[in-house]
Amino acid sequence: MSQKTIAIPQDFILGAAASAWQTEGWSGKKEGQDSWPDLWYKNDRHVWHNGYGPAIATDFINRFREDVALMKQAGLTHYRTSINWSRFLTDYENVTVDEEYAAYYDALFAELNANGITPMICLEHYELPGYLLETYGGWASKKVVELFVRYAEKVFARYHTQVTRWFTFNEPIVVQTRVYLDALRWPYEQNTGTWMQWNHHKVLATARVVKLFREKGYRGSVGCILNPEVTYPRSRAKHDVQAAERYDLFYNRVFLDPMVHGEYPSELFTLLEKHQVDWAYTAEELSDIRANTVDELGINLYYPHRVKAPSRAWHPETPFHPAYYYEPFELPGRRMNTSRGWEIYPQIVYDMAMRIKNDYRNIPWFVAESGMGIENEGRFRNRDGVIEDDYRIAFISEHLWQTLRAKQEGANCHGYMLWAFTDNVSPMNAFKNRYGLIEIDLENNRARRAKKSASWFRQLRDNRSLTLNVDEALK
Repeated sequence: MSQKTIAIPQDFILGAAASAWQTEGWSGKKEGQDSWPDLWYKNDRHVWHNGYGPAIATDFINRFREDVALMKQAGLTHYRTSINWSRFLTDYENVTVDEEYAAYYDALFAELNANGITPMICLEHYELPGYLLETYGGWASKKVVELFVRYAEKVFARYHTQVTRWFTFNEPIVVQTRVYLDALRWPYEQNTGTWMQWNHHKVLATARVVKLFREKGYRGSVGCILNPEVTYPRSRAKHDVQAAERYDLFYNRVFLDPMVHGEYPSELFTLLEKHQVDWAYTAEELSDIRANTVDELGINLYYPHRVKAPSRAWHPETPFHPAYYYEPFELPGRRMNTSRGWEIYPQIVYDMAMRIKNDYRNIPWFVAESGMGIENEGRFRNRDGVIEDDYRIAFISEHLWQTLRAKQEGANCHGYMLWAFTDNVSPMNAFKNRYGLIEIDLENNRARRAKKSASWFRQLRDNRSLTLNVDEALK
């Protein structure tokens, strides 16, 4: 089998991502500092795999020095995580900083920088304070936009000399889609108007945080981490193509267009009005969005999304849902990660890269998450106790190959980051599927053990080249 090698530029990011709530645990958390995931877990613990949620997670808040040493050992150039908004403050109305929690981040950023690992920080990774959800309805409220900007002001003022790569949100569409559109997560309320209001207020909050950052003259950049799903129609038939375009409009362009071009797609307004979806916006808000587009994007890419034209009529008494315009389509013979139920199709990275190049002014971006979660990884442990995760090495290789191929063809892509550095808690799935380069042993005081992929990743960073079987590279 022939092989081919592709170079990895010296300044190309080879990092990993996580979030505060999925790693830190509740050690030191004070009464009233619950985030939305914390309240979900407390109110609905039975839906979390084996009842395991964010209470302990990986205990990163107490073990970050150990983990940063492992990051350096594995060759990470960058590490992306979040600051937990719900824990950074003790009073959300008056924006009072929790000095104990803030000091932890002082120490973490110092440790990362001292070890040559660049921190990249999100201001919110699902960590909406529970108080703001219960008091104002969360991102349905313009008051929460105001309080988020004031929180960002405190964060920037404290850490701007230690961190220069900032992101307002990670996957800003996810929480409201799961809660208010599909009603799959606590507090389970199907309301498409609320869904769209959350979308708009997160776009608006991003614009106003960008404006604040620039007015203060801080060094660095502000972007957003999005998770647009590369969407393919079942066929080239007009009805299937339109189904894919509508899916793309409601789930991808609703954030991509305003954040990069400063404008919502006109068709989005038209269809929301057609279906009587009620959401509030002002000319001033649209002006702020137009004037304050992001500096860069992170793009989370795991699997393709395939759709076909709907085959059944929508029930007239059912509230509007974007699924009015599409149905899922499963490609026969597709490659699958059977642990996660997701199709494996590395071509999504290249296709997204070309779309950003051609449709989104070739804005600077990077792959912010890419990874493979596997159940029961202990079955791959060798005699030395190391998990031989060759499937993960293959997954990373194929997706990184497509990233580098796109970069060679003019995509303004600056890196590839894994989800995740260590195994960590996922919503509902908890530790069921393992994603990390580093194993977290729940049976042994959360001991850390490097998997085979960790040493491979270090070699990738040191050698600055990727070798792949040619037929794999073309998948």
